[in-house]
Amino acid sequence: MKPALSIVLFTTIAGAAQGLMVVLAVATLANRPPVEALLPMLWTATGMLVLALVASFFHLGHPMRAWRAVLMWRTSWMSREVIVLPAFMALAGAWAVWATLAEPVAAAAAAPWLAALTIPGALVLWYCTAMIYACIRFVQEWAHPLTVVNYTLLGLASGVVAAGAVGALAGDTAFAASVTGWAMATTTLAWFTRALSLRRNSHLKPMSTPQSATGIQAARVVQKSMGMTGGSFNTREFFHGATAQAIRRTPLVFQSLAFGVPLLLLGWAWGTGTPAIWPLAFSSQAAGLLLERWYFFAQARHPQNIYYQAVS
Repeated sequence: MKPALSIVLFTTIAGAAQGLMVVLAVATLANRPPVEALLPMLWTATGMLVLALVASFFHLGHPMRAWRAVLMWRTSWMSREVIVLPAFMALAGAWAVWATLAEPVAAAAAAPWLAALTIPGALVLWYCTAMIYACIRFVQEWAHPLTVVNYTLLGLASGVVAAGAVGALAGDTAFAASVTGWAMATTTLAWFTRALSLRRNSHLKPMSTPQSATGIQAARVVQKSMGMTGGSFNTREFFHGATAQAIRRTPLVFQSLAFGVPLLLLGWAWGTGTPAIWPLAFSSQAAGLLLERWYFFAQARHPQNIYYQAVS
C-alpha cells in the first residue's frame, strides 16, 4: 500500500511521546522523578503530541469535518483513537502546566495521581492506534496480535531513549544514566518482536488469487495492463511505487538505524558515562522508526492490488 507521510509522522511521533510520558510516570511512582529534566520532558512530550495531531490533519480530505470521526466510536477503532488522543494530550498538558505553575510541594503531591492516569492512558492509546490496522483481516500483514505488540514496544522504546536524550540535554545526567539499562532492554525487546513480525510476514501466502479477484477460473491468469489509459484512486492510493529491491533492503536499513546503532551508542554511553551520546542515539532511532513505519504500510498487500497489478 502507499504510505501516507502524515500517518507515518503521526504514529511515530505520538508513540514516542506516549513512551516519554510513561517513563516519567514510572519514575514518579517509583519516587525517583527527574530533577532538572522534569519540565523539559513534560513540555517535550506535550509538544510532540501536538505536532503529531497537526500532522494527522494533513491526511484528511476535509479537516473541518474531523469532529465527525468520533461519531462511530461504538464500532470504529479510529473513532476511539480520536477520543483517547485529546484526552491523553490534555493529561500531558495539565501535568506540564501544573508542574510549571504550582508550588513544588503541591506539584509533588499531584504527580502520583497524574502518573497513575498516564500509564493506562498511553496503553489505551497505543492499543486503539494499533487496532485500526490489526482489525483489517483481509490485510494479512496487519491482522495479527504482533501489530499491537509492536506499536506498544516501539513507542515505549523510543520514549525511553527520548527521555534519556532530554535528560542529557537538560543537564540531568543522573536521570539519563538511570534509564540506560531500560532503554537498551526495551529497544532489544522491540527489535525482537519486530523481527518476529517480519519473519511471519515473509512466509504469508495471499488468500486471494488472480482467479478469485477476476472470476476467471483458468489455470493461469496474467495481467498485462491495468485496463485503463490513466491512473485511478486504486492505483494512486494502494501502490507505493518503490522498487522490489528497495522493499527488500528497507528492513535491513530500518533495523540498523532503529535498533542496532542505538544499542551500540547506548552501550557506549553506559560504559563511558558520556551523556552527549544520547541525542545521537535518539536521532538514529527516530530516523529508523520513521522508515520502519513507512515499511509497515508499504509491505501491506491489499487484495485489490491483485486486480490492479500493473500500474502502467
